[in-house]
Amino acid sequence: MAKQLELSLNLEKKPTFKKAQLVEIWCAEPVFFASRELSDTYYTEGVIGNYALAYAMGLAKSSYRLTGQETGRPTYREDLVPLANQCYILPAWPAQEKVTFRFERFNALSDSYWYAMTNNRVATAREDLPLKRTGKKPNTYRASNFPQTGRLRMIERGNRFHTLIFGECKLPEYIRLGKFMSKVRVNPLKALEVVNLPADNYQTKAYLNAADLPRNISLLVFDLIAMPPASLIKNLQFHGEAWQAGEYIVPANTQFCGGDINNG
Repeated sequence: MAKQLELSLNLEKKPTFKKAQLVEIWCAEPVFFASRELSDTYYTEGVIGNYALAYAMGLAKSSYRLTGQETGRPTYREDLVPLANQCYILPAWPAQEKVTFRFERFNALSDSYWYAMTNNRVATAREDLPLKRTGKKPNTYRASNFPQTGRLRMIERGNRFHTLIFGECKLPEYIRLGKFMSKVRVNPLKALEVVNLPADNYQTKAYLNAADLPRNISLLVFDLIAMPPASLIKNLQFHGEAWQAGEYIVPANTQFCGGDINNG
């Protein structure tokens, strides 16, 4: 209860940033996230979520091993909310008009003469099979929880993305990103001053996290990118106070999990 109260108090504080950085993300290797799963194909959206960037850049810290109840739920609030008034990073959007992808097929099946799908693994010897079968036939066993074959759509190497980082923080030159820990270069492009704008109608070219938007703004028009762990928004037109950093305008008081203040 005390931890939840502390997180709520952090969310209620309005962040005050004076500086921002325009940063380029360059993919040195193909990057994969399971943004969408259709049949046996796993698609990566042409965008990089800000939660993934916060962890990869070392801004947010998470335990290497989770135990107890922590294994059954994400800890975004606990890891990200303490960053309020320190820094905030936007989702990274394509620097060019179009993102290029590559498809790869994976096959995790065994090369042995005989194998069977069991719980969470592939058995290559009959003595490895569980004693309990799910059917009457001798070759019916419990299916694995992990995909053994399929196709991956990944962001191709060489793609560039841009993001805004509010606050003054030291950035690494390279990070590991995505489910395959792909190598990505972080290149600061420009230091920007943050200007506070009064409540009015604005349009932003940046991408935003729907879970981070403040509740005191009115969303007029936007496009939604549905992906875990939180949907992203682009082409947003809104009414409310705003921050301006260079040519980019975003809703003021945007912060990690800021739209989730009353939950948890």
